[in-house]
Amino acid sequence: MRRFLLAFLLALPTPAAIAGDPPTLKDYFDTRGRGDAWQGGVRMIPIHTVAGDFRVWTRRVGNNPRIKVLLLHGGPGATHEPFEVFDSFLPADGIEYYYYDQLGSYYSDQPDDPRLLTIDRFVEEVEQVRRALGLGRDNFYLFGHSWGGILAMEYALKYPQHLKGLVIADMMSSVPAYNRYASDVLMPELGAEALAELKRLDAAGDYTNPRFEALLQPHYERHILRRPMAEWPEPVLRGFVRHLNPKVYVPMQGPSELGARGIIEHWDRTNDLEKISVPTLVIGARYDTMDPKFMEKMSRRLPHGEFLYLANGSHVGFYDDQQAFFAGLLAFLHRVDDARP
Repeated sequence: MRRFLLAFLLALPTPAAIAGDPPTLKDYFDTRGRGDAWQGGVRMIPIHTVAGDFRVWTRRVGNNPRIKVLLLHGGPGATHEPFEVFDSFLPADGIEYYYYDQLGSYYSDQPDDPRLLTIDRFVEEVEQVRRALGLGRDNFYLFGHSWGGILAMEYALKYPQHLKGLVIADMMSSVPAYNRYASDVLMPELGAEALAELKRLDAAGDYTNPRFEALLQPHYERHILRRPMAEWPEPVLRGFVRHLNPKVYVPMQGPSELGARGIIEHWDRTNDLEKISVPTLVIGARYDTMDPKFMEKMSRRLPHGEFLYLANGSHVGFYDDQQAFFAGLLAFLHRVDDARP
């Protein structure tokens, strides 16, 4: 009888489960019923496009029925790899999250077709990924960094019915406003002589000249990641340098991070921010390539917006202002989750 009673008590839901607390360690790493378990959470998801059918790479980490975060990387044409640092913070907090390389990025198919290089097409790709992963209104959080922030805003405007929460990290809602900030604030920091030489190389289209990158290096070390490039984390070098696809990056963004001149040059959704009704966290940083004051104003235009300011961060604050970044991100995810009906 005592043995039966003990078994019965062990079978009962724990107080944590009743209260809706984060999953236990055993729950978090439980792979039962997960078809992706046999290859470590990796899935190649089919994507239908006007240029044919392709596949994109995703990888799930953890299990949490209430908080599932899809990570949209920057670029365009970069990779999920700079996000690998999330492994040091999100699992300990019980967050389920998905790495994802967009079409044209290193781990996904890389078709060379200009018809695929549109914002709308990338948004539809995100929706196809969401459906394949089974993410929905009760648990789906979309995190977009840099170019991924453009996708996140566009997705929230087109498919708000599927979202529980939104994070816009290091991306202004207006590329023309960003270009003004780059011209008025960022470019003069390089100095007149360096800027003049950059403009000569730019006019000649000589972007593969080693001098072009050398002239931009002080900008990268001040505003992209605040360390000497020789000390940049290996996942950043993989995602932003070695594995960047210029056939996507250059047509859409332009040849450098010092302003945008590609397909996205005239993109502006500032007047539409009030239509994004889901809880939204905007993350900006003091040394970001994006104007943090502009991003703070964005948060006030969003009906349920919040602003996280990283006093020591740059464009990848999840490296150079790491503790503040992840504390703010995790607090936001749990606040939205705690406010569920």
